[in-house]
Amino acid sequence: MNKPLLALLVLLVNSACSPGPSVEELRQEAINKANATYAEYFNGLNQFNPLRSTFMGLNSHDDQFLPEISDENRAARKQFEQDFLNRIQQVDPQFLVGQHRLTYEIFIRDRLVSLEGYDFPDYLMPIDQMSGIHNLIAQLGSGQSAQPFKRLQDYRNFIYRARGYINWIDSAEKAMREGMERNIVLPEIVVKKLLPQFQFHIVDDVSESLYANPINNSALSDVELAAIKEEYLALIAEEIIPSYRKMYDFLLSEYLPKARSTVGLSELPNGKAWYEYQIKVNTTLDYTAEELHELGKQEVARILSEMNSVKEQVGFEGDLQAFFAHLRTDERYYFKTTDEMVAAYDNIRIRINQLTPKLFNIFPRADYEVRLVEPFRAASSAGASYQAPSIDGSRPGIFYINGYNLKAQPKFLMETLSIHEASPGHHFQISIQQEIKDIPNFRRFGGYTVFSEGWALYAESLGKELGLFTDPYMWYGRLVDEQLRAMRLVVDTGLHAMGWSREQAVEYMLANSSMNETDVIAEVERYIVIPGQALSYKVGEFKIRELRNYAAEQLGDAFDIKEFHTQVLADGAMPMPILESKIKQWVMSQKVAK
Repeated sequence: MNKPLLALLVLLVNSACSPGPSVEELRQEAINKANATYAEYFNGLNQFNPLRSTFMGLNSHDDQFLPEISDENRAARKQFEQDFLNRIQQVDPQFLVGQHRLTYEIFIRDRLVSLEGYDFPDYLMPIDQMSGIHNLIAQLGSGQSAQPFKRLQDYRNFIYRARGYINWIDSAEKAMREGMERNIVLPEIVVKKLLPQFQFHIVDDVSESLYANPINNSALSDVELAAIKEEYLALIAEEIIPSYRKMYDFLLSEYLPKARSTVGLSELPNGKAWYEYQIKVNTTLDYTAEELHELGKQEVARILSEMNSVKEQVGFEGDLQAFFAHLRTDERYYFKTTDEMVAAYDNIRIRINQLTPKLFNIFPRADYEVRLVEPFRAASSAGASYQAPSIDGSRPGIFYINGYNLKAQPKFLMETLSIHEASPGHHFQISIQQEIKDIPNFRRFGGYTVFSEGWALYAESLGKELGLFTDPYMWYGRLVDEQLRAMRLVVDTGLHAMGWSREQAVEYMLANSSMNETDVIAEVERYIVIPGQALSYKVGEFKIRELRNYAAEQLGDAFDIKEFHTQVLADGAMPMPILESKIKQWVMSQKVAK
């Protein structure tokens, strides 16, 4: 036998006898492959949403805007989702345990749901009065939001970003024209709410434009300011203002006459399936519209009964409707000025921060501040909202309170609204999630409406345990907010699955609450343009409360409420079925430890 052949035989025998990779090696290989997939996915998202980086406090994409709306760009995003689904499915899940398995399941679920969404042409209705990109760019351009205006380069970055917005809004108009041809258009009432938002920015004096604020209040040196001022003001006068005027004219002259008189998603082509998809996206659970509608009615009736008990406790003479009318009109329940309102909420912030250690052993490092909603978006904005802090700690969380109509901000809502929007609600949950270091970024900076809103509503229910709601009117305020979320189940499904009109929804909410009519109208119009989102609050709260009750029953005296809250919050937001699996595994581990 020649030497080369002998050497080959020896090599083959040795290879056959050598052991393969160990289980630990295979496990680490699977983890590394999965983590690389998650990291590349998260970084790749910047090409589709560079605004995200700015709000995170990362400034590498401050000069970029969203891709224009086009078939090519939509196809690219869909392929992006499909490619990463294919990649993660090549990882063998049997080698992933604990947090790694959790992330794997979340990532696959999200990609599948995202791909399903491409069956529905939401791009044909790209703007609305609640979440319109035209409002977001104005916030950024005002210098009062996440877009930095500290250096000369920051101003140049926004010039490029603003031009990207102008290209995007032009593409939005093209998409809306396609929608007009396909009978997929916004409701008439929504278009009428959009018009003043665009008109607000059409000014004759450029220095009075909201976009001129960074120039009017610049921290640049005189030399730097002189280098950019003329170009920046020309951008506003010759590009930004004409862009707002162009869309305003289109909406008024061409789109409004084609807008629909109906409001429900089910009234559009394939609308029933479209709304079912929105239920899935917003609840992560398999509810039908009919089930949620009935669940909402039951909750509304229960909460009305509790409101009646408060009426009797405070000695009000008259029925519940008279009590509602009294609370809507009596001046003692309302602030006289926005300054008074902001100061009151800031005092609540201090008080709640002192109480949270009673129920929590996990806290965000970042604090938050209370601010008024900016005037240009106040008329159509929610009563309150929350914006997360930057991840580097340079910008705190922001609890926005809307001062547009002080009669929509009764004093008895202060405690419950603070809990929901700030601590221990959204500020706790979102800030803690951003601060987690050992989960992939798509989880740190992602989210699920049902988790975040469900948590915030559950947090409201902790008020008495924290030591709040000692005043019966403040407790009534908690019931008001809970009733709002219960009515949402009824109204959202009514509008989008059962043919309810806007007026029918308004009438229902006025009959079952003490909410101010203007606030009710703003709420209903919000549900019209964000189908399914309003369902997430109660559904999420139900699930978290159900899991708390399960854990308490299973663990008995060993149940620790602080540790339960840590288990819910410590790994960030997740779909409800995955949260349920996680909590039940934790309960099992606690029982074994006993």
